[in-house]
Amino acid sequence: MSMMPALADADLSAEAAAVFADIRATRKTDFVNNFWRVLAHDPVALKRTWESVRQVMAPGALDPLTKELIYVAVSMANSCEYCIRSHTAAARTKGMSDEQFMELVSIVAMASETNRMALSLQVPVDEAFKQV
Repeated sequence: MSMMPALADADLSAEAAAVFADIRATRKTDFVNNFWRVLAHDPVALKRTWESVRQVMAPGALDPLTKELIYVAVSMANSCEYCIRSHTAAARTKGMSDEQFMELVSIVAMASETNRMALSLQVPVDEAFKQV
């Protein structure tokens, strides 16, 4: 259960409503998901977070699908069900196949395992890797 209720459009402050309008315009949809609706209790945090997400996920050196795949991978590593599901849905709209998703899951699982091994064994970093 959410710590705060998801706000309906009618319950938004003017500041939060302006952010929702930008979310809708940027994403070209009327749908505003529960993450933003809960964050709308704090319009300053809502605006700051939306502006950061909009900037980071905007077109850049990485293609939109790659950005979503990275977001899903980090969300898996952090055990955030909401972000796993929302960004998997976004990745699917950007062309992610079932095969790509399963490969991503395997990579995240393998990285998690080897990260824990290296941390647990306190493996020293090779000098060659420090040059990169």
